[in-house]
Amino acid sequence: MIPQDRLEQLITRHQELEHMMSQSAELSSEEIVSLSREYAELTPIVKGANDYLSKVSEIIDLAEMITDKDSDPEMKELAEMELLELKKQIPVLERELEIILLPKDVDDDKNALLEIRAGTGGDEAALFAGDLFRMYQRFALLQGWKFEVISSSSSDVGGFKEVIISVAGKGVFARLKYESGGHRVQRIPETETGGRIHTSAATVAVMPEVEEVDIKLDDNDIRIDIFRASGPGGQSVNTTDSAVRMTHIPTGITVQQQDEKSQLKNRQKAMKVLMARVYDAERAKRDAERALVRKEQVGTGDRSGRIRTYNFPQGRVTDHRINLTLYKLDQIVAGDGLGEVITALITEDQAALLAEMNV
Repeated sequence: MIPQDRLEQLITRHQELEHMMSQSAELSSEEIVSLSREYAELTPIVKGANDYLSKVSEIIDLAEMITDKDSDPEMKELAEMELLELKKQIPVLERELEIILLPKDVDDDKNALLEIRAGTGGDEAALFAGDLFRMYQRFALLQGWKFEVISSSSSDVGGFKEVIISVAGKGVFARLKYESGGHRVQRIPETETGGRIHTSAATVAVMPEVEEVDIKLDDNDIRIDIFRASGPGGQSVNTTDSAVRMTHIPTGITVQQQDEKSQLKNRQKAMKVLMARVYDAERAKRDAERALVRKEQVGTGDRSGRIRTYNFPQGRVTDHRINLTLYKLDQIVAGDGLGEVITALITEDQAALLAEMNV
């Protein structure tokens, strides 16, 4: 049972915020932004709390009617039926409220940088990285998200050695963060004449896209090297010193950007990725500390091990974190079925958090 006084406190706070925002002429822009953010976060909680408290109040009223000796027998019978129905709704409303009240990941509302790198498996790994790229591209399209390639290194046979994508939209990081980790594919390559199944791998990293307000990098901690671009990109790319390499000296994190002909644009893209990687490194450290307490690794962004296997001969996808196996490989790889896997991961993560809070 959720404490009613806690819910009432949240409702009161929501009303206070509404009143404070109505006096916006007296507030600074920073205060308005802060109040608006808190108000928006509380709104779904308050809606759920009001629904829940309303049903609890109805149950009390009906129980009183049933026990009242002066109540009409027919009305008592109707009240008993209604009470039975309401009691079925209460556990559902409580569960929904508990989920809404779970501690919120501060990065959930952020956009994300998605990095896909080919791992072991040579050309087949690069092709698999290309498959993952298209899977996420289609999934982003279905969510109404913006999907933009920041940098890429193509393989000679197709696919990618590495590709970095900016994904922007509502709830991007909240859903994509579960994709961080090692992805393994088992299939027969087109070049394989003996029909043998090969195993290849790719690594996916999902980082919250951050602004300068989220992380402050000291200019003295960043070394910038300018050089002439090489590799794919066209001859015109290679005629000027436009490529940029940025190194964050304290962490040793390095970013290289050469996709643009403009040095300024390469600088901007490199800084965007560098800030995200440094912020993500700090986040990973916090998550590792939390993982010492939590048994479940779902949602922590742990990339140290394999999280999912795509077995083409059997048409199955297995997510090893939650022991989920779906024989819907074609739909998942096409992006259309990926949502089912992510939803299962979110549900498992919520269940683990609820269990942790109720210990």
